[in-house]
Amino acid sequence: MNFNPANWKAEAQKKKKENKQFLAKAGKKRGIEKHLPALHDEAFGKIDCLQCANCCKTISPRFKTPDIVRVSKFLGMKQSEMIDTYLRLDEDGDYVVKKSPCPFLGTDNYCSIYEARPGDCRKYPYTDSGEFFEYTNTTFQNSTTCPAVYYVLERLKEINP
Repeated sequence: MNFNPANWKAEAQKKKKENKQFLAKAGKKRGIEKHLPALHDEAFGKIDCLQCANCCKTISPRFKTPDIVRVSKFLGMKQSEMIDTYLRLDEDGDYVVKKSPCPFLGTDNYCSIYEARPGDCRKYPYTDSGEFFEYTNTTFQNSTTCPAVYYVLERLKEINP
């Protein structure tokens, strides 16, 4: 695969239909998930999150109760103050950041709460776990947000068409 970090987003847009169809079928293929850890490592050998940070600029993680407790403590704030300052309830009843980009993202693309970041941030972009195929709609959406997801999808199509 010839991966160019400069144009992955345009390529991902062109391949939206193809990738959606692939994901719909791929999750049913036995053993396909065994490729994920190696492809995850391969992708992040080529992609530097600090050069991108598109996830932090465009989407919000869910802040579950343990996340709120941890982040509030890290920031030295009361939980209610942290919620009022940074979070809102979305249509699913989950706490998410009030606006994008994430208020904890610095101009250098570093996360100011990295050590205490929410579980969704810790797991993102799910390219090394079965969640990649468990939540195919999320993976599909992530393929146009994260170059690593796009890369893993493209490599999976080569390995297991």
